[in-house]
Amino acid sequence: MKKALLSLFLLVLPFVASADDGRELYLDIRRIGLDLSKTSVRHAGAYQNSPIQALKADDQEFIRGVWDTALQYNVGDLHWGNALFMEYGKTTLKPYNSDRITNENADKFLLSSDLAWARWHFGDLKFGPLARAEYQTEFVASNGAPRMNVVRANAGLSLFDHPIIKSLYLTGLYEYDFTYTDNPVNKGAFEAGWRLEYAIRDGVKISTNGYYREYLTYSAYEPTDLKRDFSAQLRMDTNLWNNFSMGPYVQYRIAKSRDADVYGSNLMIGLSFNYIVKYDLLNYDSEE
Repeated sequence: MKKALLSLFLLVLPFVASADDGRELYLDIRRIGLDLSKTSVRHAGAYQNSPIQALKADDQEFIRGVWDTALQYNVGDLHWGNALFMEYGKTTLKPYNSDRITNENADKFLLSSDLAWARWHFGDLKFGPLARAEYQTEFVASNGAPRMNVVRANAGLSLFDHPIIKSLYLTGLYEYDFTYTDNPVNKGAFEAGWRLEYAIRDGVKISTNGYYREYLTYSAYEPTDLKRDFSAQLRMDTNLWNNFSMGPYVQYRIAKSRDADVYGSNLMIGLSFNYIVKYDLLNYDSEE
């Protein structure tokens, strides 16, 4: 994989170095926020040994912090993005007749880099090949399972850079999962995903993002590995003041592991308080 990423960088470098016009560099703070949520989990008992915290959490209310930012560099028809997504949610309960209980409901660290080429243009919509590399882990290991460690590489086609369709893609996926260091697994899958935004009116915007993965091949058997994985979020942001917003959101995840007979799911409904802004780093300006 290191050789592939190096080759990709060397391929792009001449285009970046020779471009004199049309360069754009943005820092997109998609949101830095605090979510107040209520979680409902089904079939958690079948996923207690899974490294995916969302599928084995308890039904409860909790607070979650989210950091979602991206650095985007555009030159001509090439679009290079580097994103950092972090979330952590933790609830501490103290029932009157038992000891204090601490439970994690969200724990994710995702670092990704993608390169898209706008080979075809349809009005404001761009279409072309997409390549992506990402690394996902957790801040702390969950109870009963080691800390997740996964490296992924995607290649496929994408619609992107539209006022509404920020990204809509279909790719092949290679995944190297070394969560269990004594039994690392190479996986093959396909992945579809999206990121959409729509301004209902001035100061009010709805957004949604998510993905679906269907795993097809495995190099080894690990019972907690997923066969299917779907995750989606829908959020409404109403501007309060300057770049601060508030609104309701719904987040849903459903997945099935190789050894489970039923699907595990996680539904969150809550209220989100966010800071959202996009900075034009070459013109030292911000877009609200």
